[in-house]
Amino acid sequence: MKLSLTATGLLLLLVSASCQAITLKLDPEIELLVLDGRKISGSLLKGAGSLELERGQHQFLFRVEKPGADAAHFQSVPMIVTFNANAHSVAIRLPALNNRRERTTFDKTLNFQLIDERGMEITSLRDHLPKESDNDFEKAMVNYNRDAHAASVPRFALHSLSVSEAQLNMDYAWQDVSDLPSLQGWFKRFDAATRLRFISWMKTLRTS
Repeated sequence: MKLSLTATGLLLLLVSASCQAITLKLDPEIELLVLDGRKISGSLLKGAGSLELERGQHQFLFRVEKPGADAAHFQSVPMIVTFNANAHSVAIRLPALNNRRERTTFDKTLNFQLIDERGMEITSLRDHLPKESDNDFEKAMVNYNRDAHAASVPRFALHSLSVSEAQLNMDYAWQDVSDLPSLQGWFKRFDAATRLRFISWMKTLRTS
């Protein structure tokens, strides 16, 4: 019960903190792969049109996918963008990607825009994920951030705990709590970024 009350208190604290958060608006064609060094689970983003982020520095690894038959289907190369934001909202504005020339240009030049709620462009650093990287995007970003690349953030190399692993830690921490179902139901109401921060705190509680 004590752990349950602690978890409830942490959730309330996160809710109040979210009032000062930045809203990341997600285009349906954008697949967010890694956020601030952590892999993003598809189940956390399913059906979500936005994420709540803390103000300050952030880094995304994402790619764009436009469904279509055969040659009309397009999946961009993984792209990295790092920025500092104090805006109310952030969105990635994509260029036209209707033909092969536009898509090739996009893959080579990263000609998207990061904009705030007024449509003003936010200064950012951009880069491609190295071609030798495999599909373990979280590991690839840890390696990327450890080196002096154009959009590296060294402190994000420390955030190597994936969401799936953290979810297991959270479930283990709550396995003896009688009201686990209600807590998990409440937990699922929050956005992915809030869940990530909460999971990190729960892991800290377990080891303290």
